Amino acid sequence: MKKLIFIMAGLIMMSVISAQSLDEIVKKYTAANKLDNVANLKTIKITANLSMMGMDMPMVLWMKNPNKIKSVTTFNGQDMIQVFDGEKGYVVSPMTGSTDPVEMTPDQVTQTLRSSMFQNYMANYFKNGQLTLDGEENVKDKPAYKLKATIEGGSVIEMFIDKSSFFLVKTATTTSGMTMESYPSDYTETNGFMIPMKTTSSAQGMDILINFTKVEVDLPMEDSIFKIK
Repeated sequence: MKKLIFIMAGLIMMSVISAQSLDEIVKKYTAANKLDNVANLKTIKITANLSMMGMDMPMVLWMKNPNKIKSVTTFNGQDMIQVFDGEKGYVVSPMTGSTDPVEMTPDQVTQTLRSSMFQNYMANYFKNGQLTLDGEENVKDKPAYKLKATIEGGSVIEMFIDKSSFFLVKTATTTSGMTMESYPSDYTETNGFMIPMKTTSSAQGMDILINFTKVEVDLPMEDSIFKIK
């Protein structure tokens, strides 16, 4: 019985140490990326270029605090749109043969909102008890903390935080059996916060490269930008 008490005490202590370590990592990640500054912004507009399968496509993202977001990717003169107007989300995908807006599913809305820069999702996952510290792993030969979040719908996001810079250097998101890996890089301080100007992603053998070319904040942004229906 005495031995069992010591074992239980040891397990409790290890749990406390792990929680403290995770809390410290999240705080250092927040500070390194200056994410507290982002929460005070009203709007963010990003001009970017998306490269996939040998094709280059211009992209523009609009974000309005707290939760409005819209992305437009142009391909062959047609606009592929994802938008959340604060209440509902819609997708316009001319490549499917229709230019009519299709309402997003709840899972699609959640995935779209994860692109918003106004939320510190790492801190939110920790606060909600969804985040765990899953050891360490090298990313491009540099040691990184491996954090894992299990979110709504059963999706699992693995996030790798560089131990030196505390920047996010890799994510692996698994949804419905499909995993997408992303590597943010080229971190630059822009308008008071750090942002990865380049992200390389891969899923099912397809590589996608997104380069941010311009980041603007607190521009006037009417709600009508986010209304397509």
